[in-house]
Amino acid sequence: MESLADVPHFLVASDNSTSTNSTDLIYGFVSCAVSVVFYGSNFVPVKKIDTGDGMFFQWVLCAAIWIISLVANIILQSPRFWPQAMLGGAIWATGNITVVPIVKTIGLGLGLLIWASFNLLMGWASSRFGWFGIEAESVGNPTLNYCGAGLCLLSAIVFFFVKSDVQRPATAEETPLLIDNTVNSSSQCSTDDSWVDMLPPLTKRLVGTGLAIIAGIFYGFSFVPVLYIKNHSNDRNSTFSGSSQFDLDYVFAQFSGIFLTSTVYFLIYCAFKKSKPQVFPKAVLPGFVSGVMWGMATCCWFLANHYLSPVVSFPIITTVPGLIAALWGVLVFKEVKGLRNYLVLILAFCLVLSGALLTAFSKV
Repeated sequence: MESLADVPHFLVASDNSTSTNSTDLIYGFVSCAVSVVFYGSNFVPVKKIDTGDGMFFQWVLCAAIWIISLVANIILQSPRFWPQAMLGGAIWATGNITVVPIVKTIGLGLGLLIWASFNLLMGWASSRFGWFGIEAESVGNPTLNYCGAGLCLLSAIVFFFVKSDVQRPATAEETPLLIDNTVNSSSQCSTDDSWVDMLPPLTKRLVGTGLAIIAGIFYGFSFVPVLYIKNHSNDRNSTFSGSSQFDLDYVFAQFSGIFLTSTVYFLIYCAFKKSKPQVFPKAVLPGFVSGVMWGMATCCWFLANHYLSPVVSFPIITTVPGLIAALWGVLVFKEVKGLRNYLVLILAFCLVLSGALLTAFSKV
């Protein structure tokens, strides 16, 4: 029998490499799966809750996000904190201000799908072509990767032709998903009279679509600072020399940027409203749950970036949640009605799934 010492070293190395690559792929795709489920569902708890103009809701959401990062930081035994990574959080928080108006104007499913498409375009392209000083990513099969990203983007364009029927939340006959309708009710918070509700239907659609595009662009750039820090770890002349290559080590810094920026925006908003902001107590618990779900989804996205690379994870994680959100909108919230809309949705779903699969196979 041949001993291990008699086996050629290059064969042993090859076996170990194959095993490691397979394990990385499993970790990466499991992280993708968890991420898309939470991203596609994280706004469901607040769908039937009065959130006003969204500024107070955003602050509660970001507080929960920061707590998730604190737990992750403790588990990781406090890796080095890079303040520059907070810029990614600031970029994300700026885009996230638009979420509540988007959901109110064009609905949860359609809004997520539109901002996801531009998130995909910005995030995938910056990683694939090396924009903003980060290193261009390579994949095993570039053709599949291009086709996958293209189909994902095409699906978002198809989704735009779905007409959504968005109703105002929490009427007298409806009960929010997480709390009773009678809790914390008062004359000050029972009516949701934000600027969005004053818009006519066509204007709502245009405003919602425009805000979703802006949100997607900001979301797509939010990972750039972390990728830049990682890519310059081997440059001895760089400030980021020796930086960690494990993406999750940057979660606490980025999420701190999210919470700090959202707090600044909320204080500016309070000053603008002359210390009379729209505060809805019923939005606190659902908003916190939504933030926890988002924080966990993003931690899994960081893991997917590490094990698969952003050029693979971005097309999957930015588009598949839209499919899940659209299912919520169709099956639970009845935002989409009519045979024509259902057929368009089915076509878009097929494009999303095809694009995600092609992108995944481009890594194998």
